[in-house]
Parts: sequence; C-alpha cells; structure tokens
Amino acid sequence: MAIRTEVLRSFYQDSVVLMRVASAIRARQGVREAAAFMGTPANQDLLEQNGLATPESRAARPDDLILAVDAADDAVAVEALGAARTLLTERRQAAGTKTRMRPRTLDAGLRALPGANLATISVPGAYAAFEARRALRGGLHVFLFSDNVPVHEEIALKREAVNRGLLCMGPDCGTAYLNGIGLGFANAVPRGRIGCVAASGTGLQAVACRIATLGEGISQGIGVGGRDLSQDVGGIMTLFALQALIAHRSTEAIVVISKPAHPDVLPKIEAALEAAGKPVVVCMLGAKFGGGRAMWVETVDQAADAVVARVSNRSWSPRPFSDPAAIRTALAGIGSGATGKAVLGLYTGGTLAHEAHLILDDLLGPKDTNRILDLGDDAYTVGRPHPMIDPQPRTDLLRKAADDSQIGVLLADLVLGTGSHQNPAEPLAAGFEQARAHAAASGRTLVGVASVVGTSGDGQGFTRQIDRLKSAGFVVLPTNAEAARFAALVANPGLASHLLEDAR
Repeated sequence: MAIRTEVLRSFYQDSVVLMRVASAIRARQGVREAAAFMGTPANQDLLEQNGLATPESRAARPDDLILAVDAADDAVAVEALGAARTLLTERRQAAGTKTRMRPRTLDAGLRALPGANLATISVPGAYAAFEARRALRGGLHVFLFSDNVPVHEEIALKREAVNRGLLCMGPDCGTAYLNGIGLGFANAVPRGRIGCVAASGTGLQAVACRIATLGEGISQGIGVGGRDLSQDVGGIMTLFALQALIAHRSTEAIVVISKPAHPDVLPKIEAALEAAGKPVVVCMLGAKFGGGRAMWVETVDQAADAVVARVSNRSWSPRPFSDPAAIRTALAGIGSGATGKAVLGLYTGGTLAHEAHLILDDLLGPKDTNRILDLGDDAYTVGRPHPMIDPQPRTDLLRKAADDSQIGVLLADLVLGTGSHQNPAEPLAAGFEQARAHAAASGRTLVGVASVVGTSGDGQGFTRQIDRLKSAGFVVLPTNAEAARFAALVANPGLASHLLEDAR
C-alpha cells in the first residue's frame, strides 16, 4: 500500500469538479482510494477518517487543493497524481478559452454580470450561510446547493429572503427550473404552464420529466430544501413559492411534491392551497390525504398525470400500471420469477427511494429482508461524490447482493440530466450482468427492475440508456412507482389479482 499526497497552492476548484476528478482517478487500475479536496478543516477531517492524511495534507490551507491517492504501490500512486493534475489543468485551460475572466468572489461576479438576479452557492456548509446572506443582501435570489447548514441559519436566511421578496431555495436543494433554465441536477424539459414546488431534487426531476413525456411543460420549478416543511422551519419558502406561482400569469396549475409536512405546518399549507384560485395537485409521500379543493395523490407519477389532466380539462383516476397488458407480458418473460423473495433497492434519488419504500411496505408488508437504500444519503457520500455523479458505490453493492440468497429482485433508478454521470446505464448494467451470472452459477435467479428519469433532450441519450438496461436483462418501467409495484409482483405473484385486475 502506498499513500501519496500533492498540494496545489491557491488552486480553488468547484466541489463537483473535484468529485469528478476523484472518481476518474479512483477508477484507475491499482488505485484503492482517491480524494480531491480543498484544504478546509472539514475536508481535513475527512482525509483523516479515510486514512489518506499525510504531513503534506495537514499543512494545506483552506484555499489549497489536496490530491491524495492510496494505491497498490508507489509507482501507481505517482502516475495517478499526475493524471489528476492533467485533468485539472485541461479543465482550467478549456474554461479559459470560453471566458475572459473567472470571478473569485460574489462582488467580482456581480461586476462581471451586473444584471444578474440569482446566485448559485455550492460551498462547504460552514461557509454557505455567510455567502447566501451576502447574495440576498445584494438583491439576488439564492439557489443553495450546499448541505450541512444549521437549521437556525436556514430559518434566518429564509426569513430575510421573504422580507426582501426573494427566493432562498435550499439548503441541500438539488434541482430547480427557473425561466427555462435548469439549476443543479436538471433535465431538458420544455417550458409550459405547470408550476412546481418541491422539497429538493429527484422528486422535482421525476415530475418535470413525466410532465414533459405527457406533452406539457414547466413554467417554474422551485426547490425549497428537505427541511422546509419541518416544525422548525415552518414551510417559510414553500408558502412563499406558492404565492409566487399563484401570482405568476404563465402558471395555470401547480403541483407540490414533498414528504409529509409537520402537523403544525400542514394547516398553513392547506390554507394557501385553498386560496390558490388555480388547480393544485399535492403529493406528500406517505401523508394522509388532505381536504379542500386541492387534489391529493400518492405517488410522483400520479402527481404529474393528475396535473396534466387538470390543465387539459380531462378526467383522471389513478391506476397501478399505465399498461397492464404489457406488465403481464413482462411477468411471463421472466418465467418462474426470482428465487429469493426479498427486494433490494439501490437508489441514487432520495425521493424515489422513499416512494419505493412506501409502496413495497404497503404491498409486501414491512419486512426486514426488503431493503431500500438511498445511496445519496450522507452515510454513503462522506468523502465521495453523489452516486448520480459516481455510480461505483452502487455497482459495488450490487455485486455483493449476488451472494445473498434471500435477494431475488434488484430495484434501481437511473437519473439523467446535467450534473449526472455521462453514461449511468453502463456501470449499472455491467454490474447487474455480473451479479445475475454469479447468482445463476449458484442456481438462483435474480430479476432486475428499473425506471429512468429523463427526457429525449438529455445528453446521456434517453432511449440509449433504456436499451442498455434492457440488454442486461432489466425490466424497465415508465415510472418509479410502477417499477416498485412490479418488483412487488415478482416477489409475490399473488398480488396480480389486485394490481392487474383491469387487464382482463
């Protein structure tokens, strides 16, 4: 084992760029682990926890870039560090050909773009509130991608934003669509007449893509962060976003996607919805249906289907599957089904993981053998990129699943769009092919079920991603909710009489 470190003085890089560099180096033969961090105290702690700290890294300053590699031998480590330097240099040179200057502060950015009205903030949580407050006081809306921001700071930021008539989206806000521009992890969706308010990321992506598939578009998609509907925060930004969409002339209907609001907060949300004067569809995953004029639904795809029906003046009612006959064909195609009866969900999207968990618990009962993992949770991303950027952690877990005789169904999501891996189907498909072959060698059958969040305009190639999953043996369903129900059907074929009764 050889641990090598290199420190690049005063070499600031965005965290997403550093995640991609570390992911590329980690994939090199002979490299056990790699890190690319700015030398902040929090990142120094991560290096210590991961066993990558050295005297050189400990001497780095917050504005220094630390490259660290744990490799099979010293020669591999040196080559890996050289490759990391090359990637960073190439990126900086490429960026230099596109712009005359690269602002290093908020003030410099405003001088370069005096007409700007929004700031995207992605810095360590300890510094995020300071930068967000400066942006708000400069008259800018804030898209706060950073996480680990204390809740008291979130409350203060959102109160100040509302007082100034500005949006403070986040913290830990992964996605937004404003005036046709996607922020964070976002898909290529058309502009239209449906406004969205969502907690953070993949829920908004999924509903926006489904709306696009159904022929409609997004007027504005406002992310508010996962804690906004908590008792502490009190729905400050959700209420503000609702009022903004109610007043927005191009928004003809509104959809809300989140986990359940705290009981103390829900009445305020319901009152705002009741007074909206526009059709409203609400999906609070796991919550009991509320009252009033708003239409309450159970899943993300139902939210999209219902709101499109409402703006089109069509009747709508929920169904377990959009094409029950195709489901019967897919079930017949997997023969006798899975050997094991447990479902393992390996998710990159937190909202989608939560939705799948609720559906499986409802259909199969809360069993310990069924496991739905949100790989974007902090427990899996400490010192590593988000799995939508680096799919390797999911691939590793998938291969381990092949040794578990209880697991018969693998359930997964694939999220496309800006910020995501350039070809996420390939590592998922390749990992499943290996796991499936390993299970078969042990006399077991492993069934793969997936859904893809994306549109034909996404750079990864929507159809190409689906085709690769199918070629590996996945059954690909149009939505996450349908994929979860299909996984339940495979685990318990007796559910067919309930879920497929309208196909007869």
